[in-house]
Amino acid sequence: MPYLTGGEIIAKTILNENIPYVVGIPGHGNLGLVDAFKEHEVPIIQVRHEQSACHLADGYCRVTGKPLAVFTSIGPGACNTVIGAATAYLDSIPMLIFTGSVHTYMFGRGVLQEIERKRWADFPRVMEPVVKKSYQVTRVDQLPWVLNNALRAALGGRPGPVHIDLPMDVQAEAAEVELPEPVGSNLGGRVQGDPQKILEAAKLLAKAERPAILAGGGVILSNAEKELVELAEFLGAPVITTMMGKGVIPEDHPLNAFYTGSKGSPVGSKIGREADVILAVGCRFADETASSYKSGESFSIPPTKLIHVDIDPGEIGKNYPVEVPILGDAKSVLGELLKALQKITSKRKYEQSDYFKELSKLKEDWEKELQKLREGFPTTISRYLKELRKALPRETIVVTSAGHAQASGWQEFPVYYSRTHISPGGFSTMGFGVPAAIGAKLAKPEVPVIVIEGDGSFLMTCQELATAIQYEVPILVTIFNNYGWIAIRDLQMDVYGKERDYGVEFRNKAGELYSPDYVKLAESFGCYAEKIDKGEQVEAAVENAMNSSKPAVIELEVAIEYPRSQGKAYGWWDVPIPKYLKK
Repeated sequence: MPYLTGGEIIAKTILNENIPYVVGIPGHGNLGLVDAFKEHEVPIIQVRHEQSACHLADGYCRVTGKPLAVFTSIGPGACNTVIGAATAYLDSIPMLIFTGSVHTYMFGRGVLQEIERKRWADFPRVMEPVVKKSYQVTRVDQLPWVLNNALRAALGGRPGPVHIDLPMDVQAEAAEVELPEPVGSNLGGRVQGDPQKILEAAKLLAKAERPAILAGGGVILSNAEKELVELAEFLGAPVITTMMGKGVIPEDHPLNAFYTGSKGSPVGSKIGREADVILAVGCRFADETASSYKSGESFSIPPTKLIHVDIDPGEIGKNYPVEVPILGDAKSVLGELLKALQKITSKRKYEQSDYFKELSKLKEDWEKELQKLREGFPTTISRYLKELRKALPRETIVVTSAGHAQASGWQEFPVYYSRTHISPGGFSTMGFGVPAAIGAKLAKPEVPVIVIEGDGSFLMTCQELATAIQYEVPILVTIFNNYGWIAIRDLQMDVYGKERDYGVEFRNKAGELYSPDYVKLAESFGCYAEKIDKGEQVEAAVENAMNSSKPAVIELEVAIEYPRSQGKAYGWWDVPIPKYLKK
């Protein structure tokens, strides 16, 4: 058996598992690990903030389905990963996160950056709520088993991030160990659904007059897009997608019913609430999707009958009563469900049905409604999105962060392929865009990658433009500059009243709107940059950015006057109102 340090065991495992990069920042708490990376020539990507390391790994995995490894030092560096880990955890994105820790023989002494006043070397407890598993290794010979199990946990079942806490002496000391065979995708077969439940679901769908499918991110994680579209076409069932499910069906497919929820569309909302049977696959009925569970907004469950398919038993029936629960992998269950339907009924010629004509009319009406949002000057986010879509290839990967850009991008920026809409769903994270886009571009260098985010979000991780320049990763960053956290300002006005905005606009002491010069900022990093304020300028600006063959930033001045500053909300969202405000 080889005689290896803890750092070497990790380095060799990363190479054996064909993980192409480790992403992070060296520090005194991970010197032994980083030196092993040097010894075994493990490629490192240096980010400028540890949160960004997780977001980069997240973006890479959302495009490829394959995890990266993140490494940090002890203390602040480790704590900085929490936001990125939580973002990945809520959206079920696997990654390995290695954090440095105090020497085992120094546990509890309060050495530099140790958290120890309640329990020694206590950082793993910080991570516990936002990872699938957290391991604290105390001996070198534990590492082969820990790494093998960590990878299985990250990739198996409902995937997610896994944390491994590495004391400094464990990184540097050595032991005779046997490295296990690579885990890769060798995790056994897919979880099969109960055949009896699948037959029940098939019979229910066969009788349905207004069936609808609600597709979530689990369909993408399972690579079940083909099965989902085939099932929808067999039934003639409109497909509503969650934010994480966007892209499972091309958005110009006649059965795409777009979205429902507080930021959804009138198309998906009407289809969802008037369906007699809903087949929900790989989704958790989040509050925004379900209009905070207000009956008759997004859904009417009951009387609508729900078939819920998920690999996580905790999600089935969590937020709505279920007529037919099916625990299983989305790809497997959808394939078997189609076979069961083919045995008991024939394929519907949905193009001639009143239901399909209704769907088509809803889509036509919504497009006319959106057109109203694109008129006038200053230019709205909606107009810019329309022009960006026209200026970019069909296969473009779009990355968004929390805020108006995310909500409007979900509603109005069509995508046509799975894994081309990358957005933080459950944690709705600001600052996600730039680092996640770097990861996405590293995953698919031949495909254009664009970031769509507001100025408030961009400023949180804009330092990662340095990473993009350093590694020559030509992403296109579009900054929708509305001088503040305007999504929150508009929510204040929507819910509390037009005079209740407070603490959200970027203004100086004189009360004037303030903004950095984003063109100069981007150019100082070495990016191509320009600023525009009209929709008709988009095409030329995108062409200039693409022709620069380097990371590029386009600042877009957007309408900030309420309510032209935002898209339209079609559902309901539960925001409590203070008692002292009149309703």
